[in-house]
Amino acid sequence: MNQPLTVEQIRRAPKVLLHDHLDGGLRPSTVVELARETGYKGLPTYDAEELGHWFREASDSGSLERYLETFAHTTAVMQTRESLVRVAAEAAEDLAADGVVYAEQRYAPEQHLEGGLSLEEVVEAVQEGLELGRKRAADAGYGIRTGQLVTAMRHAARSSEIAELAVRYRDRGVSGFDIAGAEAGNPPTRHLDAFEYLRRENFHFTIHAGEAFGLPSIWEALQWCGCDRLGHGVRIIDDITVEENGAPRLGRLAQYVRDKRVPLEMCPSSNIQTGAAESIADHPIGPLRDLRFRVTVNTDNRLQSGVTLSEEFAKLSEAFGYGWDDLQWFTVNAMKSAFLPFDERLSLINGIIKPGFAQLKWATD
Repeated sequence: MNQPLTVEQIRRAPKVLLHDHLDGGLRPSTVVELARETGYKGLPTYDAEELGHWFREASDSGSLERYLETFAHTTAVMQTRESLVRVAAEAAEDLAADGVVYAEQRYAPEQHLEGGLSLEEVVEAVQEGLELGRKRAADAGYGIRTGQLVTAMRHAARSSEIAELAVRYRDRGVSGFDIAGAEAGNPPTRHLDAFEYLRRENFHFTIHAGEAFGLPSIWEALQWCGCDRLGHGVRIIDDITVEENGAPRLGRLAQYVRDKRVPLEMCPSSNIQTGAAESIADHPIGPLRDLRFRVTVNTDNRLQSGVTLSEEFAKLSEAFGYGWDDLQWFTVNAMKSAFLPFDERLSLINGIIKPGFAQLKWATD
């Protein structure tokens, strides 16, 4: 087993983040400041340090539904153009400082209309913020590229409207579409009209599937809805059994997912909080990586999980002995799976990611 890599070492590596919620990545101090500016009175505490602890503790319940309740506070302070610009800019800055060179930020525009903004104004404010954050990061010596994943809520009835919004802004910062929210009782097939429209428009989309709900959710997302990636997809492990001789046996769905190289947007720390896994050491990412599924590593919600992508990788390095080659494998998987044109993905892989990891391996050796 390799010596575990430290957070400080991993922070220097060029990383790729595909699954990170904008409304799940606010700085606690920003939540407090925006609450005071907007007059929001619902926070459990207005001390930033205490609030950070509260978000993590409230998210450790083991229930996805309880986990999702924490977003009532973050979305409440993201109802103005100014707040959206600030949150998006800080997200880009924070990710870049953590060594992320490409990130897709997902959020649901329909959850940011209480202050009178239109859907279009929400998307434009987020894009303004991401671009501002990128410029600030560049001034600080960090390079990052970002894309928006415009998300519809699976329990609502606006998915077609949000899909059309995403396509309208496909050349203005929006890279793809997603649906999110509680899986149980809200199957992705309720939104077939949206997915059929996206396919007609040759537009990329991912679906939250196989986290709190099992194999049927994954099967529907792939075979009925036609998604490009699986948001989480952790429950694909339920279709893999171990023979008496210790050899893994893949069921038909797991075999399909591996054969088709369907990207799995794994979020280990978040999965533990929502009860999809018991611990990092027991997380399905270990056997799925061994079986060469197209696994990627992500943060999901940096505020609720109290984690950065570097810290997520460090936990995996400690639990599974992952070294630089493993981290590069996860990162290249993510870049291959990004909602970017092929030549741009290749440029980032060959021009930034591989040279960056080669330098780190050389320095370590």
